[in-house]
Amino acid sequence: MSEENQQFAIQKIYLKDVSFESPNSPQSFTSDKQPQINVQINSSNQGIAEDTYEVVLEITVTAKHDDKTTFLAEVKQAGIFTISGFPQDSLGGMIGAFCPETLFPYAREAVSELVSKGGFPQLLLAPVNFNALYTQQMQQQAAEQTQEETAH
Repeated sequence: MSEENQQFAIQKIYLKDVSFESPNSPQSFTSDKQPQINVQINSSNQGIAEDTYEVVLEITVTAKHDDKTTFLAEVKQAGIFTISGFPQDSLGGMIGAFCPETLFPYAREAVSELVSKGGFPQLLLAPVNFNALYTQQMQQQAAEQTQEETAH
């Protein structure tokens, strides 16, 4: 395969699912203390046609104050990508790191809008190193596989 045949194209970027809860409002607006913020990021993908993949970046932000949930924001930002001509070993990185990285600014904006529309101060998520996350995920899967093999 030569690099000339490599193709990466974004077909569509869209919000697949979105949720916002503020279970303890209006009481949660009366506290001056900063809530504890927990951010969870996951991505998943599926092939939908030859060389075409849907990648979903899921971000869950939970804000708690004294063990009470201040707000919970969930965003599933999705994209349809055409990826062809890449060696098989780099395809995983494209789908597992490059595509989520492409979706992140859209998801970040959606989370920020949800939180501010919910009446809370704007929340800007810090940049994420998706290559490191993907590498960590691959190492974890390899370790689990090794453990399973030694258990048998």
